[in-house]
Amino acid sequence: MKKLTFEIEINAQADKVWNAMWEEENYKKWTSAFCEGSTTKSNWKQGERIHFLDPNGNGMYSEITILIPNEKMFFTHIGNLKNFTEQPLDDESKTWSGAIENYSLNEENGKTKISVVIDVLEKYIEYYNKTFGLGLAIIREIAEN
Repeated sequence: MKKLTFEIEINAQADKVWNAMWEEENYKKWTSAFCEGSTTKSNWKQGERIHFLDPNGNGMYSEITILIPNEKMFFTHIGNLKNFTEQPLDDESKTWSGAIENYSLNEENGKTKISVVIDVLEKYIEYYNKTFGLGLAIIREIAEN
């Protein structure tokens, strides 16, 4: 796996950026850059599971390892979901189980920088390099308007 980093500066305070990222309707908007109809199922509490879902109930389940409102949201990915159900680890999911996806916000002078660090399998590097910037641009558009 390779670690990728993405950053964007947004002309808004951290709480507004946080809302642009994690409020349910906003989340659906910016993650449409990866998969139209993306959603989550979660209690949004540190140490608890989160399900990242496509419209058909497939996706992955993860743990929220760090959640500090307006500052950090860190995920550790665990396994696949099929029909809204957590699947046991198989040979394919074992290759990425334990991968991280970390979001950090740093506000300075009314501007907020989002830094994202993700672990990615080689075969998905081009996809994430293409789509992640689009997602971050949508977050900026939501937060600045």
